[in-house]
Amino acid sequence: MNTFEFDGRKYKKASIHQKEWGNTLISELKLKGNERVLDLGCGDGVLTEQLSLAVPNGEVLGIDASIGMIETAKGIIKDNMDFQQLDINEINYENEFNVIFSNAALHWVKDHKRLLENAYQALKIQGIILWDFGSSGNCANFIDVISKKITDDKFARYFKAFEWPWFMPSKPQYEQLISLIGFSDFTIMEMNRDRYFSNAEEMIRWIDQPCIVPFLKCVPGQVKKVFRDEVVAEMVKKTRQPNGTYFETFRRLKIYAKK
Repeated sequence: MNTFEFDGRKYKKASIHQKEWGNTLISELKLKGNERVLDLGCGDGVLTEQLSLAVPNGEVLGIDASIGMIETAKGIIKDNMDFQQLDINEINYENEFNVIFSNAALHWVKDHKRLLENAYQALKIQGIILWDFGSSGNCANFIDVISKKITDDKFARYFKAFEWPWFMPSKPQYEQLISLIGFSDFTIMEMNRDRYFSNAEEMIRWIDQPCIVPFLKCVPGQVKKVFRDEVVAEMVKKTRQPNGTYFETFRRLKIYAKK
């Protein structure tokens, strides 16, 4: 399984829209305040902290495969909150959590059958999952630009063994997957969260952390800057709007399921 290393401090500055979505998602949780919560792909820990505030008599565990993310998250101290560096693919809990939460992370997990099975096992009876992640049609401009770039004669040799880093399913695909697991109830919603970045710098920060990270991993040191700068230049050109903003598609699935 591929995991990627991210810069948690840069991500914190580049993830304004992820935080907006995450806070909306947290507001949908009907919590008593004593639940045990698992945050999958906790990133810089900002949303994990919000979860901890919602369960003052409970506990929250945030996990992420990236050392950089976990080191940044550990700068936030709360008595009922902990962070652990752990690949989501490797979770192996049993009957431990009332809620498994995840925002803007699970499109980085390729095997969702395994993920759903592990999540189901980790939940207590009546426990729920509430997830928001990228779906079919997400980041269409970036995916178009990067797909062409990795097949460019100048760079193609570096990507011969490249494994696409994301799983972005359609609603029917996910319904088929989750229906096999055994949840007593589930709901899947498609959401359009297309975004206009206010300026090029804001969009470029988003490209640098996290979008381009899996691709730069494949490119040797002396070529990284050339590759990155070409991707950025083409994205700026492709997404610029007449009013000076920069447009990208953000299509999401919201998954609710109850054990």
